[in-house]
Amino acid sequence: MEQRGTDLRPVLLTLDEVATVLRKSPSQLRWLIHNGKAPRSAKIGGRRMWREADVLAWIDAQFRDAA
Repeated sequence: MEQRGTDLRPVLLTLDEVATVLRKSPSQLRWLIHNGKAPRSAKIGGRRMWREADVLAWIDAQFRDAA
């Protein structure tokens, strides 16, 4: 993932970028969103966006829950 040095703004990801990180198709990610099983996101300017940190935390939680 991209590092921004001393810039403290969160890295925001689009639906396509999150789908790539999760190795899902965009339609599979939309299904997860619809069923409340996707990482936390927000609509910003009409676009659904994810904070990179939230996506990575969600992945970690999936492994914790599977153990």
